[in-house]
Amino acid sequence: MCLGVPAKVVSLTENELGMLMGEVDFGGLRREVCLAFTPDVQVGDYVIVHAGYAISRLNEQEAQEALQALAELTEFSAAEGESLFFAAGE
Repeated sequence: MCLGVPAKVVSLTENELGMLMGEVDFGGLRREVCLAFTPDVQVGDYVIVHAGYAISRLNEQEAQEALQALAELTEFSAAEGESLFFAAGE
């Protein structure tokens, strides 16, 4: 199963190939992602990130709803003694 995760764009840059890149914030964890699929994104916008690529833009309400759902799912799985996260190949 693959999962796209909401993140907030905190900076925009261009890489050496001229592709739009940006730093995004996943609730305190920051990573650089490719923004080529979301060229109209601005600092402060929310995007869905999958495999290092922002694949769509969403508004803040949609992002907060998705983050809340992920938090609830994480909480539920922890109560069941399960983990949402696993190593590749499992």
